[in-house]
Amino acid sequence: MASSAHPGTGPAEEFRYPGSRLGLPEDGPGSVTGWGRRLLALVVDWLIAGLIASAITSKPMWAGGNDYNTAQLVTFFAMSAILAGLVGFTVGHRICGLRVLRVGAQGPGYTAQVGLLAGVIRAFLICLVLPAVVYDRDRRGLHDRAASTIVVRR
Repeated sequence: MASSAHPGTGPAEEFRYPGSRLGLPEDGPGSVTGWGRRLLALVVDWLIAGLIASAITSKPMWAGGNDYNTAQLVTFFAMSAILAGLVGFTVGHRICGLRVLRVGAQGPGYTAQVGLLAGVIRAFLICLVLPAVVYDRDRRGLHDRAASTIVVRR
């Protein structure tokens, strides 16, 4: 007996590209960003946090130590939470042409105002690392899913 389903239709068709299920464009502004830009933004933010931690602890970045490492992590957390939460991007995101949007609770709809609580949740989970590397088809890590956010091109 032949199936009446046609190839390319049904639940699998719902996912055509990252962000399609969320109503985002495939390319250009507002589309889900690739991993390269996100990683570069993370490195930039981590280096900035390192420079600030170096100034706070009066130690060079390469010296390390518990007080420096703690200062760098706390600075990174604060930068990520406050900037992503209140303005929708960190310095690294801005340099790489990215922004963080809040996924609307009432279906597709996005706002640049992520909110401080969502920024704190997102930053805390990024600092734990594992939630940031476990992601779904729309390239949303567990940190983005928990905070109801998504990273897109500006």
